[in-house]
This record gives sequence, structure tokens and C-alpha cells, in this order.
Amino acid sequence: MIMDPKTLAGRFPGDFVFGVATAAFQIEGATKTDGRKPSIWDAFSNMPGRVFGRHNGDLACDHYNRLEEDLDLIQSLGVEAYRFSIAWPRIIPEGTGPVNERGLDFYDRLVDGLKARGIKAFATLYHWDLPLMLAGDGGWTARQTAYAFQRYAKTVIARLGDRLDAVATFNEPWCSVWLSHLYGIHAPGERNMDAALHALHFTNLAHGLGVAAIRSERPSLPVGLVLNAHSIHAGSDDAADQAAAARAFDFHNGVFFGPVFKGEYPASFLSALGHRMPAMEPGDMETISQKLDWWGLNYYTPMRVSNDPVEGAEFPATVPAPPVVDVKTDIGWEVFAPALGDLIRKLNADYTLPDCYITENGACHNMGIEDGVIDDQPRLDYIADHLGITADLIGEGYPMRGYFAWSLMDNFEWAEALAGQFPKGNHRTT
Repeated sequence: MIMDPKTLAGRFPGDFVFGVATAAFQIEGATKTDGRKPSIWDAFSNMPGRVFGRHNGDLACDHYNRLEEDLDLIQSLGVEAYRFSIAWPRIIPEGTGPVNERGLDFYDRLVDGLKARGIKAFATLYHWDLPLMLAGDGGWTARQTAYAFQRYAKTVIARLGDRLDAVATFNEPWCSVWLSHLYGIHAPGERNMDAALHALHFTNLAHGLGVAAIRSERPSLPVGLVLNAHSIHAGSDDAADQAAAARAFDFHNGVFFGPVFKGEYPASFLSALGHRMPAMEPGDMETISQKLDWWGLNYYTPMRVSNDPVEGAEFPATVPAPPVVDVKTDIGWEVFAPALGDLIRKLNADYTLPDCYITENGACHNMGIEDGVIDDQPRLDYIADHLGITADLIGEGYPMRGYFAWSLMDNFEWAEALAGQFPKGNHRTT
């Protein structure tokens, strides 16, 4: 039964922020305009066999050229906030070296346009579009990329920080580490645990260096990190499956939450893979674990795992377990709202966490237009169910401060290509 919208809205405090979210590479297009140079995603999507249909981000939603009408669109929705990402290749096109003023000018117009419309600006500094030139030096597997990020963060905040309401260093490092360097699904398409472990530590380090850079420029700007923490459920009550779920939690969540909120990597992870990690330098963990003002959770679907019985299976040694409900989105993701509540409760039990925003939540449904309208009921049901869980959490005393629907508009859906073109799959693609 769907709750009346007014009744649902009444469950949220007056200062709870409702917004919509996007990412630069998914909507901007204009990949060769005004001094922007290629990112790893431009290279990746132009290689055959990487992205469905060989689609790329050259046009995407043409947001770069349609900025004013898109801002009007946000305003027309009546939301209070807009979460967007800034494209590093527009600001420092080669990753290091000259700053591109025309790139900063675009985000000046974006932020000023939000302010003029009374919409809060939540910026993300990194949503996966690493300048391609940095890939030549190893990209995220190289320590110096963390320092390049620090300079980029300082450059952006020096220019925009006075008008931002909040900033995140990274969006979903799980994707830019594991999905990109271990599973090979996202750019740069590596399938190599050693590369992934280097990318893990240097991404965490870049986050910490970025926090320091932001605070040096704008101490009062709320700074956070957006994580797609996984709500991990064992496939059975069997002890081996329960142990597999614990390993999976450490591997998919603990390697980010542990360093950032506890100053340490999980013990199970280090005992299995620590010898393959890059050298930790003095001060690394202190840099990574600086106190944050907020964190963002991107949640879509639970992760269900069982023990991998193969001898010598690499940590976390799990295999997918079947879903428990039949309701799925059009990219095959199980719809199970209670997992969102389970996840927030567990993370807050395991770590001391600051204020939380649901920074992405939504469902992929490819309904066509019939008689000029789209029957969006499955998506509305999905959002209402997850907002209901969020309201439950507020009632339990958890500091849930806002909710951003994904996404403002149909967009370039990474490896799954342009919206409406989804092959049936189960890739993590937001």
C-alpha cells in the first residue's frame, strides 16, 4: 500500500533536504569544448567492447550547452538542493599543469545559477573522470595522483567554495577502485588485484589530502565523502556463508569506512592482502582519517553472498547468492528497501559517523511514452518505500539530513551506455 505523499512528507523534519543528483560525465557532453581534455572515460568508452553500443559521453545530455534550461528544470521540480560533480579535465585538463579558466567559468555559472534560484549547491570533486594524462603515470595506482587531486581540490574550492553549501571529495570510491581496477567493468578496465590495492590506498589518501585542501581554503564549508556502502546479506544461516558475509563487509565497506572513520584497514583484509598493498608512509592514516562533517550513502540494491568453496579463492572468497524477492529493476537489481535500514544501523554500530545524506537512490525502469505520458508508478513506489525507511531511521534517532533522487534526467549510464539502451545485466552502473 502506498502512503499518501503528504503523510510521507509529514514524517520528515522541516530542515530535511530534498534534492536531485547528477554526474558531470553522464550529462555534460562538450568533451572537447573550452579547453577540456580527455578523461579515462573518454578513452574507455571509445574502445570497442567496453561500453554498450560504443556510446560515449561526447554529447550525453548536452548539459554544458543547456545549462540555464536545466537549472530551470531543477527549479520547476521544487527541490531544495542539487548534487552535481565537477569535471577535473575541465579545471586542470592534464591533471597537473595549467588551470583552465574557462572550465572554472562554467561551474561559476552553474553555482551562481543555483544561488539565483534559491537551490543549495552540493558539489562532488571526483565522479570518476580522471584526466587521461594522469593514466600515463599510473592513474589511481600512483601515489602522485593523490597529490594532483589535492591541488585540483584547492583550485576548485578557492574559486567556488564561497557559494557551495557542501562538498564531497569522492563519489563511490568502491567503483573507481574495485569496479575499475579489479572487475574491469569501469574505466580504466583493469582486472588486477595488485593494481586495485594500490588504487584503494591512493584514493583514500587523495580523499584525506582533499579534505585538508578544502579546509585550508574554506574552513566553514561542510566536507564529506560519498560511499556506495553495500548492504551485505549472507545467502544462508550456514556458518561458512555467515563468515563470507563478514569478509565481504570488510572488503566492500570496511576498506573505506575503516581508514576514514577509524584510521585503520580491517584486520581480516590486511591479513589476506596487506602484503600486496603499497607502502604506507608516516602520516597516511592520520591524513585519511580527518574528521568529516557529513557522509553520503548511495544505495540501490542489497548484495547477497555465499562462501566460495573453491580452494585458494582470493579474498573475500564469495559468490553471489540469489535474491529473496522477485521484484527487480530493468537492469536486474533486486528491490529491497529494508536493506537500506539494515545498512545504516550496522554502519552506525561499527563506526562513529557524522550526519548522513542519502546522496543517490532510485530505480532504472525503461517504460516508454504512451499517450504522451510515462507510467512511472514502479519508480514512485521504489522512492516512496526508501523514503519510508529513511523516515523510520530518523524516528530511531539516526542523523539523516537529506535525500537526493538519482537522477535529474536520463543520462549516459557508464558501461551500460545511454539510458533506454540497457542490456539485461547486473553491473553496478550508477
